[in-house]
Amino acid sequence: MTLIDTHCHLDAAEFDVDRAAVHERARAAGVVLQIIPAISLDNCAAVEATCRRYPGCLPAWGMHPMYIQSHRPEHLDALRRQIETWRPVAIGEIGLDLFVPGLDYATQEFYYVEQLKIARDHDLPVLLHCRRANDPILKQLRRFPGIRGIAHAFSGSRQQADEFLKLGFKLGFGGAFTWTRATRLRALAATLPLDALVLETDSPDIPPAWIGQGRNEPAELAGIAATLADLRGVEVSEVAVQTSANARSVLGM
Repeated sequence: MTLIDTHCHLDAAEFDVDRAAVHERARAAGVVLQIIPAISLDNCAAVEATCRRYPGCLPAWGMHPMYIQSHRPEHLDALRRQIETWRPVAIGEIGLDLFVPGLDYATQEFYYVEQLKIARDHDLPVLLHCRRANDPILKQLRRFPGIRGIAHAFSGSRQQADEFLKLGFKLGFGGAFTWTRATRLRALAATLPLDALVLETDSPDIPPAWIGQGRNEPAELAGIAATLADLRGVEVSEVAVQTSANARSVLGM
């Protein structure tokens, strides 16, 4: 069984003490590819170092909405240069966050839209952070027909899911739906078309139920795939094959 973790922050400080072992466990669990998204221009160096050192790790360059205090307009030009230096799998992690208090919406929207322009200009998909912001995320996406990508950690309604699918997006499912209390999300995982889904861990965040509040890591993708298979009543091999094909298709790999 081979799996693709479409969203994993292996460069994060939480992995500094055992990053090589974490990577080895992921490979042993069948996770052959990990997409490592940047969160700011300064973070690109750590992402690049991680991707150069560990086989199967591929970069995405982007400026995360939760870190707007560190972004500057001139960083957008630097992001374009970064793309020319090493063409990434996607532009990400970008988007909007209406959950964390104190994040200026206008500033978030500015960087989100400008990075959609960069994705359009470079014909690259996007990895979208859309926490409690699916509708405004979709509103801006409709201004850029043809942009594809992944709605990371999707937690919206079925109607919102369908709108992303109409635009050619895939929906990222990870540890959140493994919790039995996540009834609405589990229903979506069970009933959405399998060709709409990709798997992710968001390591070290969003741990699955069997970890509790511990550190998540990409090897847990195997358990996430098994949980999805159980919910859908199919073999885990079917989930692995289809979600990997979905990831390769939307990310152009």
